[in-house]
Amino acid sequence: MRMSGEPGPRSDALRELSARHGGRGGLLSAALERARAGTSEGPEAWAPQVAEAAGLPAAAGLGPATFFADLAAPRGERHVRVCTATACFAARGGRHLTEVEEALGVTAGRVDEESSTSLQTVHCLGYCYAGPAALDGTLPRAGPDLADQLRGRAEPCTPGIPAADTTGAPVLLAGIVGGHDAWDVWRRAVAGLRPDDIQQETAASGLRGRGGAGFPVADKWAAAAGKPGAVVVANGDEGDPGSYADRLLMEEDPDRILTGLALACFACGARRGIVLVRSEYPKASARLRRALDRATAAGDLAPSVGAAGPRPFVEIVEGAGSYVSGEETALIARLEGARGCARPRPPYPTDHGLWDTPTVVNNVETLAAVPWIVAHGGVSYARRGVPDETGTKLVCLSERFARPGAFEVELGTPVDEIVTRLGGGLKGSRELVALQIGGPLGGFLAGHALDVPLTTAALTEHGAALGHAGMVAFDADTDPYELLRHVWEFAADESCGACSPCRVGTRRGFELAQVRREPGETYERLARLMGEASLCAFGRRVPAAVRSLARAYGPALEGWDR
Repeated sequence: MRMSGEPGPRSDALRELSARHGGRGGLLSAALERARAGTSEGPEAWAPQVAEAAGLPAAAGLGPATFFADLAAPRGERHVRVCTATACFAARGGRHLTEVEEALGVTAGRVDEESSTSLQTVHCLGYCYAGPAALDGTLPRAGPDLADQLRGRAEPCTPGIPAADTTGAPVLLAGIVGGHDAWDVWRRAVAGLRPDDIQQETAASGLRGRGGAGFPVADKWAAAAGKPGAVVVANGDEGDPGSYADRLLMEEDPDRILTGLALACFACGARRGIVLVRSEYPKASARLRRALDRATAAGDLAPSVGAAGPRPFVEIVEGAGSYVSGEETALIARLEGARGCARPRPPYPTDHGLWDTPTVVNNVETLAAVPWIVAHGGVSYARRGVPDETGTKLVCLSERFARPGAFEVELGTPVDEIVTRLGGGLKGSRELVALQIGGPLGGFLAGHALDVPLTTAALTEHGAALGHAGMVAFDADTDPYELLRHVWEFAADESCGACSPCRVGTRRGFELAQVRREPGETYERLARLMGEASLCAFGRRVPAAVRSLARAYGPALEGWDR
């Protein structure tokens, strides 16, 4: 019997209907995606019929079909997705979008009259080191001549991710630069260790989530361990503009992600694991599927849920274009076939998550560290980094740097060392005016104030945040008001709309940013309301990110530092 006031499972009619008729494998989502691919018409023309075929009301189809960008965007025979996120914005001052529109003869968000070509803007394709970038169908294109590549006047350019270890003993890059096979760790663990052993080593390591929240991993596992029907989800919905660490790991070492997921399932007693991959990462999805097939054929993973035991059954699911759906409750809603909106907590996913089963959600970079911890011991991992924030982190540097790429560093490494020694400063010895760290929910540092350790605590003291640790550089060519407008436009586009403070606040912030003057008391009230009353971290963090941007630029953005 539940005590009065104790949170229990949500009463959700659509969830219950979906569970009965849509199945536990996201059948509605897959059906909507198939219908979208077969027509250039809007969701109103096909989503209700998809829902009806699944035994659901029209709203169950129209909800996600109008929410997710990949389903709602008009679709021609040739569909191009062009990145308008922060690093690509910085690379060309946002001018590349107009150039691409002219090259293709179609406006963003539209399909041409013949339904032959459509253009969709997206927030990050993971080519921040070589932008601006686009996906022509599933084929990536990147570089300053992007428009000419799409027009066929320049050779296609798809540069790989430069990656380097700076620690001398890589954890996350152990397979990519060290050639270590993660499945060897799994085979030894499942043959000779108990779930408690994995839990204890992870607790001793001090490993915290690398997706932005920084929650202790062992504590999250312990909250779900031993509960019937537990599920572990690897969150590969990396949406922070400026970061491509997850894409690097999923594309170049997918076996490490799957091994980390298997170890997490083993530690939690979960028979089922899921990897959610962004639709903007088609190569990552393909490589994960091939790695999954190999692991299943080798007997490292179970071929079905019914055959699962210590070896879990794992499946790959793709996202559909939503930044907020990287938040764990919104991600779970996406997996259930609903709109990717954040949900109130409690109850927490470890009690009532996917289809009300106990669910652990770990970022893929988090899981990539687990094989090293199991192989070398939690204490060895805890010696790295700093006492309260242990281990290593993949730091991604944007295209403006002289040496862009992904670098594995120990937490606590000074930001100025990363910028100058690893990144080589800016191209052409240009002056660094501002540095964004941790994506749109992270924050900005002035180019002359980078003597800050790369830790959550230190960055928070300076008004920034660690997040995914993507670093986007801005030089004097960037108009601070255009950057401010860009931040608010991203927030307005990506707000899930579940709560009024964020839904209305981001749109109002965008309107104020376009005026190019001090925002006044209206903005001060708006920022306070968003920071205090928004449902999830997205709405709460936007005013803080804007405040840090204003501090980084000083008098140029006076009034926005409230």
